[in-house]
Amino acid sequence: MLYEMIAVVRPGNIAEVKEIAHKAGSLLLQNGGVIRSLTNWGPFLLTKPVRKHQQKHDSGHHFIMRFDASPEVQAKVRKTIAIDPRMIRCGVVKMVGGDRLVGEQGIKGMSEIGAEGLIWRKGDKGAGSGIFGGR
Repeated sequence: MLYEMIAVVRPGNIAEVKEIAHKAGSLLLQNGGVIRSLTNWGPFLLTKPVRKHQQKHDSGHHFIMRFDASPEVQAKVRKTIAIDPRMIRCGVVKMVGGDRLVGEQGIKGMSEIGAEGLIWRKGDKGAGSGIFGGR
């Protein structure tokens, strides 16, 4: 089934965001899942202040991961990511249709997963910078 995970990580340290995205992706791949896309939205203000792990957050670094996985694997990834103290919020939704992604090419900031790891597509905003660094 096709899912979309929207994750909000505490802002300030790009390495933490990269590590959490890598952790989620690795867990998916190890359990037979397929990553369709990974989008870095960057830091944004939250709609309201959030208290998590005895800290108050008013902004967070957002990223979106679209993936195919069984419901069991999706639940495992969501639970593993949600207990990380660097996470502010994480939500997973099942995509309508569930078997294919329509209009994927129009998503700005989408990355590719290649032999070198996660890399930005040429021409995207933040190519060579962002959470996944240069080539």
